[in-house]
Amino acid sequence: MDATLQKQLWRGARVAAILLLIVLAFMYVLPLVYPFLFGWLIAYMLGPLVGLLQRKARMPRWLAATIMIFLFIGATAAILTLLVTNLIVELGSFAESLQTSINTWKDQIVDYIHSDMIQGLVERINTFYDENPQYHNTINSNLSSTAKMITDFGSSLVGILINSVLAFLTSLPKVATLTIIALLAAFFMSKDWFKWADRIAAQFSENTKKTTRVIWSDLQKALFGYVRAQLILISLTAVVNMIGLMILKVDYAITIGLLIGLVDLMPYLGVGAAMVPWIVYTFVQGDIYLGIGLSVLYGVVLVTRQIMEPKVLATSVGLNPLPLLFAMYIGLKLFGVLGLIYGPVILIVFFAFQRAGVFRDIRSYIVNGKNEIIE
Repeated sequence: MDATLQKQLWRGARVAAILLLIVLAFMYVLPLVYPFLFGWLIAYMLGPLVGLLQRKARMPRWLAATIMIFLFIGATAAILTLLVTNLIVELGSFAESLQTSINTWKDQIVDYIHSDMIQGLVERINTFYDENPQYHNTINSNLSSTAKMITDFGSSLVGILINSVLAFLTSLPKVATLTIIALLAAFFMSKDWFKWADRIAAQFSENTKKTTRVIWSDLQKALFGYVRAQLILISLTAVVNMIGLMILKVDYAITIGLLIGLVDLMPYLGVGAAMVPWIVYTFVQGDIYLGIGLSVLYGVVLVTRQIMEPKVLATSVGLNPLPLLFAMYIGLKLFGVLGLIYGPVILIVFFAFQRAGVFRDIRSYIVNGKNEIIE
C-alpha cells in the first residue's frame, strides 16, 4: 500500500477515534455532571449582571455573585409561586364547572337510558336471551370478559396514578439536592469566572482559541436564537388564542390560551391537539356559535403561524426553515419527541463548525497532515 495513503488512513482513524470518544463522553459523562452544566448556564446568564453590579457598586465579585444568585432564586420562586397559585385557583374553578357538567351529562345519560328506544332494545335483548338458552354461556362469558377488562383497566389506571404520585414524591429530595448543587456550582463559577476562563484558555493554542471563539459566537446566535424563535411563536399562539377566546366570551380565556400555547410544542398536532376535540365537542353539544367561532380562531392561528414561522426562524436562527424542518423530522424519528429539540441543535452545531472551518481543517489534517486548529 502507498505510504501516503497509509498515513491518510491512519490520520483518518485517529480523527474517527477522537470523535467516538467525544460521543461516548457525552453519552456516559453528561448524566454524571449535568447539575454542573445547569450551574454553568446560570452563571453564564447572570454573568453580565454580576459584572455590572461589580463595576457600578464597586463590590467584590464574590459579593456581587452572591447577591445575583439570591435574586435569581427569589425571582424564580416568586414566578413559580404565582403560576402555581393561579393554576390552583383556575383548577378549582374548573373542577366546580366540571362537576356541574358531569351532573348534567349523568342526567342526560339516565334520560337516554330510560328513553323508549333504549328500553325497547333492552326488551328485545332479554327476549332473545330467554328464547335462546344455547347462547347463555357465550353471552355470560363475554359479559364476564368485558367486566374483567373494564376492572383491569380501572385498576391499571389507578396504579399508574398512584405510582406517578409516589415517583414524584420520592424524586423531591433528589431534585432538591441537584438544585442545591447547581446553585452552589453557579456561585463558585460566577465568583471565579475569569480565573477559570484564563486557566482553560491557557491550555490551547491561539488558532484553537480563535476557532473556538468563532464557534461559540455562532452557537450563541443560533441556539439562543432558536430558543427565542420558539418562545416568540408560542407567545404569538397564546396571545392570538387569548384574544380570540375573550372575543368569544369563553371562561378562563387567559389560562386556556396559555395552555394551548404550550400544546403548540407538540409534534405534528400542535394547537390542533387541543382545538380540534374542543371544536367537535361544541358542535356535538349543539353550541353552533362557539363551534364556528373556535373553528375560525383555529384557522387564524394556523395561518398566522405559517406566515410568521419562516420569518421568525430565519431572522432569529439565521438558517433556512427547510433544513430546520428536516432536522426536526429526523430527530423525531431517531430520538422521539425530544428529537424535536436534538435535531435542530445538532444542525445548528454542524453549521457553526462548518462556518468556523473545523471540517476544512480536519480534511486538511487527514489529507495533508496539517492541523490548523492546534498549530
